[in-house]
Amino acid sequence: MVEKTIELTGSSTESIEHAVDLAVARAAVTISGVHTAQVTNIAAEVAHNKVSRWKVTVKLTFQVKEQLHE
Repeated sequence: MVEKTIELTGSSTESIEHAVDLAVARAAVTISGVHTAQVTNIAAEVAHNKVSRWKVTVKLTFQVKEQLHE
């Protein structure tokens, strides 16, 4: 089995979990079989002395399909 890992950044004004969910959902539009999401960084944007947006860096891993090009 061969797997591939990509790195994405998700952001949300709601929560860290929502930012992760958005990154995974966006990847799932073009990639099938994502089975691991590893959060490698969490950051917060601050405006007017309050957190205004959460940003997460996520490594997503999926299995590479066993198809050969002809």
